[in-house]
Amino acid sequence: MIEAVVFDMDGVLLDSEHVWDEVREQLAKERGGRWHDRAQRDMMGMSSPEWSRYMHEVIGLSEPPEEINREVVGRLEATYRKHLPAIPGAREAVERLAAHWPLGLASSSNRKLIELALELLGVQQLFRATVSSEEVARGKPAPDVYLEAAHRLGVDPSHAAAVEDSHNGILSAKAAGMRVLAIPNRRFPPGEDALAQADVVLDSPAGLTAEAVEPR
Repeated sequence: MIEAVVFDMDGVLLDSEHVWDEVREQLAKERGGRWHDRAQRDMMGMSSPEWSRYMHEVIGLSEPPEEINREVVGRLEATYRKHLPAIPGAREAVERLAAHWPLGLASSSNRKLIELALELLGVQQLFRATVSSEEVARGKPAPDVYLEAAHRLGVDPSHAAAVEDSHNGILSAKAAGMRVLAIPNRRFPPGEDALAQADVVLDSPAGLTAEAVEPR
């Protein structure tokens, strides 16, 4: 029996993975870093301490990770305030499922960006618990952020459903023991091995119905 639904944010509510990619790549080029083709996939799902350390150690930015994190988040905040890249139908999907279950959010985004995005999307009040991976020990694909979301919602993870789009996100939610509904990211599609672990695969947020979450 499903007792709660936990959403990912980037790639599920926001078409923002490429925005993160563009901001970090631009910063790397400005600061003399060594950007490479796998950088985006490597960092997808990492917590902010993890990806900012990656930018410092692997991409080669000389600034300390804390400074890299502040700069990237500041640029993303400005971008979101100018134009929030909301995925069509995402807000309606949140509203649909909130009518049936308490909702949580388990995101690799920073706390500041989570709160801003949910406010601009107009759904902040519909989420009972939100967790940033910067608040747990390990980012995705580790299960930590989903386990913490379930804890804050007061439900057993095995009685929760997760909505994910990415390779590492699907693995994270599955490792937490949740029922996984995947809406594959079109720009950065999950690998077949991860997608095979999803319980349901949907084409878009329009398919996120109560019946998809918990078939009768």
